[in-house]
Amino acid sequence: MDGNKPLHQTAFYLLLLAVSVALCFILAPFFSTVLWGAILALIFQPVQRWLVARLGRRRNLAALITLTLCLLIVILPLTLVAGTLIQQVAYAYGQVRSGSLDIGAYFSQIVHALPQSLQNLLARYNLMDLPGLQQRLSAGAAQISQFIATRALSLGQITVQVAVSFCVMLYLFYFLVRDGREISKLVRSAIPLDEEHKQHLIRKFTTVIRATVKGNLAVAFVQGALGGIALAVLGIQGALLWGFVMMLLSLLPAVGAALVWGPVAIYFFSTGAVAKGLGLVIFGSLVIGTVDNVLRPVLVGKDTRLPDWVVLISTLGGISLIGINGFVIGPLIAALFISCWDLLRRDQISQEAGGKADDGDAGTAN
Repeated sequence: MDGNKPLHQTAFYLLLLAVSVALCFILAPFFSTVLWGAILALIFQPVQRWLVARLGRRRNLAALITLTLCLLIVILPLTLVAGTLIQQVAYAYGQVRSGSLDIGAYFSQIVHALPQSLQNLLARYNLMDLPGLQQRLSAGAAQISQFIATRALSLGQITVQVAVSFCVMLYLFYFLVRDGREISKLVRSAIPLDEEHKQHLIRKFTTVIRATVKGNLAVAFVQGALGGIALAVLGIQGALLWGFVMMLLSLLPAVGAALVWGPVAIYFFSTGAVAKGLGLVIFGSLVIGTVDNVLRPVLVGKDTRLPDWVVLISTLGGISLIGINGFVIGPLIAALFISCWDLLRRDQISQEAGGKADDGDAGTAN
């Protein structure tokens, strides 16, 4: 009998931990690339299975067709929108820099349109220094637009890093789609958990990823498109840019899109365009808001079984920690957290039920 077996096992586990941490450090520069390659592969996996069944088990051909569909349905539209968005951001930055778009002047109009009681309240807290506020707002808007413009232009350039990341994502997507079932079986067999727990957690993981990405992106796209169209009809410049901002903010349940159309409606009211302001409020509340209240519970909450407040807090926390990827990882961690505690509760209930049954059998025997 090997007396050093516990020592060897401990050394092996330490080695396993070390190489796992080392791999995480190596993949850290491509975290977003690996994450979205895996997410896209998970979403398109049903398409791959359908094609494999129809093409006589030819997985390579099916994976190639699935990759082509992903490019046509997801990558190409996002590329076209990104190109147009970059132009809009550059145009907005040029207007702010030239002075034709003066955020401070708009703020001044809103303040002067307020009731006298509110103006007196602002004056009490030294918030009526309109020239100073106007200068600070204009400077801040210029800095923000310059930052966005430079970031957007740098992202829009075909750099080596962007090209490599894109190719790695597509390459990873192809193999994960083709070999997804085998990889899933391998990961499942390696996880040191009870089989019932593994199946429950893997099912929850898959469901939350698909529901979060497909549901939230669908809701965000619809709200951003509706908001952009509404702003374009009302004559707001850069409607595509503001629609894209609404799409990003729509990832936050309940409050997202209103952070854009709400201030625009206030501006319309303050400048005397009451009809436009009222129309935007009605459209934003009844149409854009209804999309969030109807589609999100159906596409996200129904599958993830997470309350809206949990989705909101976990999304905000995820985005604040790791950026845009947090809108997926935040709710995922929250769902797994709730699932683990739910499994613990189930185990305790089953153990208590088994203990009572054993006591009852003992009493009957006596």
